[in-house]
Amino acid sequence: MSKILVTGGAGFVGSHLCERLIERGDDVLCVDNYFTGSKRNVEHLLSNPRFELMRHDVTFPLYVEVDRIFNLACPASPVHYQKNPVQTTKTSVHGAINMLGLAKRVGARILQASTSEVYGDPTEHPQTEAYWGNVNPIGIRACYDEGKRCAETLFFDYHRQYGVEIKVARIFNTYGPRMHPDDGRVVSNFIVQALRGEDITLYGDGSQTRSFCFVSDLVDGLMKLMDSPVALTGPVNLGNPTEFTIRALAERVLALTGSRSKLIFQPLPQDDPKQRQPDIALADSALGWSPTIGLDQGLSKTIDYFRGIIQR
Repeated sequence: MSKILVTGGAGFVGSHLCERLIERGDDVLCVDNYFTGSKRNVEHLLSNPRFELMRHDVTFPLYVEVDRIFNLACPASPVHYQKNPVQTTKTSVHGAINMLGLAKRVGARILQASTSEVYGDPTEHPQTEAYWGNVNPIGIRACYDEGKRCAETLFFDYHRQYGVEIKVARIFNTYGPRMHPDDGRVVSNFIVQALRGEDITLYGDGSQTRSFCFVSDLVDGLMKLMDSPVALTGPVNLGNPTEFTIRALAERVLALTGSRSKLIFQPLPQDDPKQRQPDIALADSALGWSPTIGLDQGLSKTIDYFRGIIQR
């Protein structure tokens, strides 16, 4: 049993991670400022004596005693991180400094939830961890892209300079229950529009590609990476390598929901990547990890969740 801090623990991914850590028998301190997270995501854990919930913003120092830290705090969808871009950068950079400082003080191992966005609009396909990326440092997505890139820099410098045990996960598109219905991500957008009978909005011609990892698979990967040998610092890609066009995703959602919604097309947003697919050879070889949930199975679970909250 470990004492584990999860920042951003009331968010989409964080709440699933807290749940799994509790099930494993760990003591979990869940920290969130509720900018995009919600108490509702963890309310089923509140009665568990091994779970503690704290309202806190990671841009300010935190003084607690823990063995391990999962640093997930940061808005992750374009709608949310572009709403307050300065705060988004502060969350990634100041948050990393504060959590790394805590890890250094208490001797904790710390995992950074980084992102495939560090690759930008990639010129290499699929993306390996050795690829440095193609990022616009002054674009509307830069608050998130460059914030996460700087956080990775800080993690590796704390590791080299102070010997802090670090793990860096680069997370690719993830979906599942507890996604925010208005976060602007493609899976939640399509499902909510289909269930409401609204037109399904595609940006560009729908030929751009993504890979979609179900949240339970991602949580498996995060836990395996945290528990891996000290020498494996990462970065390690975590995502589903099966690639789909955005149009194909929309058609799957229509089929699974039985919706009669129509597809409409809007201009492609600035710096929106045309392709995004992880090379997960390192995760497979070093962690024995690869996704197990197929797209139809994962979409069905996610659709059931959204049906429940839309009908409330």
